Amino acid sequence: MQTRTRSMSFSSPATDERNGRRNVSTQTLIRRPRVDDGARMWRIAVDSQVLDANSSYAYLLWSRDFASTTVVAEIDSEIAGFVTGYLRPESPDTLFIWQVAVDHAFRGRGVGVAMLDRLVEDVADQGVSKLETTVSPDNEASLAMFASLARRRDAEMTRETLFEPEDFPDGHESEDLYRIAPLQSDAKR
Repeated sequence: MQTRTRSMSFSSPATDERNGRRNVSTQTLIRRPRVDDGARMWRIAVDSQVLDANSSYAYLLWSRDFASTTVVAEIDSEIAGFVTGYLRPESPDTLFIWQVAVDHAFRGRGVGVAMLDRLVEDVADQGVSKLETTVSPDNEASLAMFASLARRRDAEMTRETLFEPEDFPDGHESEDLYRIAPLQSDAKR
């Protein structure tokens, strides 16, 4: 897969300091990660208290080895969020989204949706036609974000159980597999 360096900016609206979010009205840059972004990605995952945080080493490797299927959002020179993904080895036309995370200070501004749209646009341009992700049944925000993506892309979203609680050795809840297809670039829609 060809590595692309284009980035996308969008305006991040001002927010109220009373709700714990920064009052920032600057541009958000969505770009490929660099190795030095890995530490901040790890911190965002840990601070989310929702994601299964991997080791810090994993985020460094992810930023190096899976940069073509991962994006970060940068606001005021700070990493505000990330989407990690990879192409499934046995199905190279399928992008698997591993994690979507936005720092608490930057939530509620559409950063997660913008990152996901950008990544999907990039991989669709390169022949990827399917997206997969897993979501626990109680994660309504993620379900809504992926359903919205499917609607915007005129794609179908299907669900099936992938892992049951007994599959996990650590008391993890079930994970349902969601497939969104067909993905098309904006130019083809």
